[in-house]
Amino acid sequence: MNALLQADRPYFGKPEECGPELFEQTVPRTLVHRAAVSEVLLTGWQTVHDEHRLGAQWSRAHSYYGSVDGRWHDPMLFAETIRQACLLLAHEALDVPLGFGFLTESTAFEVDEERLRLSRPAHPAHVVLDMRLSHIKRRGGVVSSYAYDVVAHRDGERLGSGRLRGKCTSQAVYRRLRGERIGAGPPHTAIAPVDPRLVGRDDESDVVLGASAGAGAHPLRIVADHPVLFDHPVDHVPGMVLMEAARQAGLLALGAPHGLLVACEAQFRRYVEFHIPCLVATDEPEHDGGGRHTVTVRFLQDGSEAGSCRVGILTTAGEADGAATAQH
Repeated sequence: MNALLQADRPYFGKPEECGPELFEQTVPRTLVHRAAVSEVLLTGWQTVHDEHRLGAQWSRAHSYYGSVDGRWHDPMLFAETIRQACLLLAHEALDVPLGFGFLTESTAFEVDEERLRLSRPAHPAHVVLDMRLSHIKRRGGVVSSYAYDVVAHRDGERLGSGRLRGKCTSQAVYRRLRGERIGAGPPHTAIAPVDPRLVGRDDESDVVLGASAGAGAHPLRIVADHPVLFDHPVDHVPGMVLMEAARQAGLLALGAPHGLLVACEAQFRRYVEFHIPCLVATDEPEHDGGGRHTVTVRFLQDGSEAGSCRVGILTTAGEADGAATAQH
């Protein structure tokens, strides 16, 4: 994905040579902006010069990102791992103070479905992330924007790669930026969801799409008390919620509730606000062959596109044939 990350590592050994100390315990939850210790995926990090290696543990029984079709670890665990890794390195490697506000401008990942398979017998996946920082800009001596690239391995085999580009700002600047929306919260009542079975879910509370607003469009559904999606107070819709909405919209458009997300590329142009309805609109799926499909999902709010997400989904034979009926 990124030529920089294909080069030999001068400071670290091979991923399979990592010692157990990289997976002994979770990192402090404050460094990854999580309220619940149970939601911390990172288990350690090492830094030598500009090289960063991090460990993460993925449970096959996560309360929200559980196994997909009983066969794979949920790839959204990779997206959340990237998010947490970027926050940790921002604080630990770039010296961004705790309490600063962060804005993800873009993030993407791709995974190898074979490396996502659940182990037999069952045990959690230990994932090694090799990361590099780039495009670092400072304002007044403090980092204001940055980019990260990551390559992930599991049991010495390449699992996938990803990237993130974002900005950070002091609380004073963030308050000026957000204005009257600072401290806003999600609505107390959620709108009616689509059928959970159509988006690979068992419980209505895990669905982030509302009942259809027209062909290929659904209102974004916010469940304010969801213990994972809203683990801590926020004044706008989190990027992970939007990426989950894109995944669910893609599964729905393909009629493939058990499809596997194998790639995701998200662009966030501005904050998605709680108090303005957000429409999740899906373009016509592109069929890439071999059971792989690409779906572009757009987040429309207040008359313009607040962000978009292209998701790559792998389906089983014949599963995507149900797309027409899945929309009803």
